[in-house]
Amino acid sequence: MTRNVLVAGAHGQVGQYVTDILADSDHAVAGMIRDDDQADEIESLGADPIVADLTESVEDAVDGRDSIVFTAGSGGGDVYGVDRDGAINLVEAAEEAGVERFLMLSSMGADDPQSGPDALEDYLVAKAAADDFLRESDLAHTIVRPGELTNEPGDGTIRVGDFELGDGDIPREDVAQTLVAALERDDLAGATFELLAGDEPIERALEGIDAA
Repeated sequence: MTRNVLVAGAHGQVGQYVTDILADSDHAVAGMIRDDDQADEIESLGADPIVADLTESVEDAVDGRDSIVFTAGSGGGDVYGVDRDGAINLVEAAEEAGVERFLMLSSMGADDPQSGPDALEDYLVAKAAADDFLRESDLAHTIVRPGELTNEPGDGTIRVGDFELGDGDIPREDVAQTLVAALERDDLAGATFELLAGDEPIERALEGIDAA
């Protein structure tokens, strides 16, 4: 199925990988960015740049899209304004626009923010609230929760399961490949899963996830 996908946070490290992968596929892809100065980089990845601010109106950005991949983040800045409220704003706009699929890049530890390091607690609380809001929406959603992100080259292999912060890490490139693979699997609608670097090919690993 060919999708019309909006990548929110397309200029971020994971977002650029996602945008590049989608642009090299049969899908139509637009990269949502906050700064117009980033437009040339998004075009160089093969996507249409869309300038919009998650904390403001995003209706024009979601118009005509059937799928959204949320990879945006505050980078440790305004976690409640971006990671929570910005994500919720985009979910609400997606519902209103009739978007079919919504992929959320979350974080391992979001199911129990108080168990993580103090420095990450606000971030994890914000991610948990965004995840919960998405689950309560009418969108066919998938929530992906990786461990610590690295800039090592991806090799297309992961492991999924029940993990805790500190159990391991995963290259950003493999997280992006997992998000795109999950987008193309309607049987993962409703699923939330954690992932780390592993030795199982991504497609095979995703086959073992129960979305019920």
